[in-house]
Amino acid sequence: MLQIKQFVFNPFGECTYIVWDEDSRDAIIVDPGMIAPAEANRLNDYIAEKKLNITGIVNTHMHLDHCFGANYVHSRYKAPVKAHAADAPLGRSIAAQAARFGIKGLPESGVEIDVPLTDGDTIALGKEAIEVIHVPGHSPGGIALYSPSGKFVLSGDSLFKGSIGRTDLEGGDQHTLVEAVRHRLLSLPDDTLVLPGHGPATTIGDEKTSNPFLL
Repeated sequence: MLQIKQFVFNPFGECTYIVWDEDSRDAIIVDPGMIAPAEANRLNDYIAEKKLNITGIVNTHMHLDHCFGANYVHSRYKAPVKAHAADAPLGRSIAAQAARFGIKGLPESGVEIDVPLTDGDTIALGKEAIEVIHVPGHSPGGIALYSPSGKFVLSGDSLFKGSIGRTDLEGGDQHTLVEAVRHRLLSLPDDTLVLPGHGPATTIGDEKTSNPFLL
């Protein structure tokens, strides 16, 4: 059975998730957003407490707030960075993204994707499998991570409770995002738990009936 631990990191209030398999203890870190040593310590303490084997870093997209801790996790746990190839330019431009928000001191090299993901790929955790769903619009390579057995989807910044991701950043397009969410995410079962990149959880059923951007 898959377990999920949520952390909220960095000034953007970004949700980082550890998804792990109870039997094998294999785990992935989704959108590592730690920017301060204390945040990294919280993540490391949980990994040590649960005796997890970090098999990968998965980015739902490569905006800076979801990537602050990617290189740290990559170095500490020797885990490959997995994300959609269409977001590779964003990953390399973390320092430039940060400059737009007045954040300085980030490495110019940015974050490199080690394992490109595409729509329909699966990520194995023990005997469990997580499905990769391409949901472009917030960024060109935005993805969601769906667990049929766990009945949850990590939606990144594509779908929020009562809202959708912003589309005024580089590579964003509102029409593309709305259509992708409608056809790729709202087609999931109504009782699917939606765990977004910011803010509270919701369900697919609730967003179908009440999200003003999707009605």
